[in-house]
Amino acid sequence: MSTRRILITGGAGFVGSTLALSFKRDEPGAEVIAFDNLRRRGSEVTLSRLRAGGVSFVHGDVRNREDLEAVGAVELLVECSAEPSVHAGYDGSPDYLVHTNLLGLIHCLEHLRRTGGELVFLSTSRVYPIASLRALPLVPEGDRLVITEGASGPGWSRAGIDEHFPLEGGRSLYGATKLSGELMIREYVEMYGMKAVINRCGVLAGPWQMGKVDQGFAVLWVARHVYGGELAYMGFGGEGRQVRDLLHVDDLYELVRLQAADLGRHNGAVYNVGGGPEVSVSLRELTRWCEQVSGRSVPITRRPETRPADIPYYVSDCSRVRELTGWKPTRPAGRIVEDIHRWLIEHRAALEPILGA
Repeated sequence: MSTRRILITGGAGFVGSTLALSFKRDEPGAEVIAFDNLRRRGSEVTLSRLRAGGVSFVHGDVRNREDLEAVGAVELLVECSAEPSVHAGYDGSPDYLVHTNLLGLIHCLEHLRRTGGELVFLSTSRVYPIASLRALPLVPEGDRLVITEGASGPGWSRAGIDEHFPLEGGRSLYGATKLSGELMIREYVEMYGMKAVINRCGVLAGPWQMGKVDQGFAVLWVARHVYGGELAYMGFGGEGRQVRDLLHVDDLYELVRLQAADLGRHNGAVYNVGGGPEVSVSLRELTRWCEQVSGRSVPITRRPETRPADIPYYVSDCSRVRELTGWKPTRPAGRIVEDIHRWLIEHRAALEPILGA
């Protein structure tokens, strides 16, 4: 039975708490520690779940090196802490974004350098430049945009975006902090012999995500259909045809566990991780799923103006990680919507004040 110590930073958040509870379920002898500053609204709801699942909680902040030092040595650190909004910094100071996403990661790296341990880093698909993604040859097909039949280029095809997509250009400060973090990790791997793997995640979704317009849109969409309130098709003419692939957080856990079991095999690797074409949806298609599952419709307005960080299309090509691990997502878009809907109904009293209109 495993007795290792596992530290999940951002451990009271949606992804962090799910990973922490799943690790503890599958490795009951391990000490699993959820580390979080509880800044994000709704994270406090998670504490009772962590306690019930046998996960230890430490109230701390990755921006403070001393908070990590107080945890002590761990065998595995899964870095989930982040300011996750791609729009962060556009309307004000980027201080929290930069200090959390970049300085916080450096503190995690330094902690591992001093005490030992391996790293799984959750990066983002938003490391890829905005202008390049907008320049993809897209055409309407039914309720969605698709890449033109037969078209392909460096790092992109109808199978999605792969790890060779060019990185020249602006990507938002959020994407820049994550890409900068990736570069730091690779230097620590080379210089100090640290073992680490980088996952560039697409849109993550599932129960216990406190969804907002700029982060967690799938949960927001289902919540509006359950609790009421308006939605909007924003950007690109307000037609709702923009496409993203979804990845159920439980599918992500299954990959992270595979990687953590043999990090030497993946050391220094960068993987695109998402639902892929099979689990991609447009906003129009997501609306239809929500109407089917909830049995109701809600008002949806059109806001044609496109915000600076918006993109019309991103679908992960996960061929590389699939070839090396055999992993592939098993939960389709309909299952993701159903799981979120069930969670919203079962925990309505706690969630409606947070996710209601």
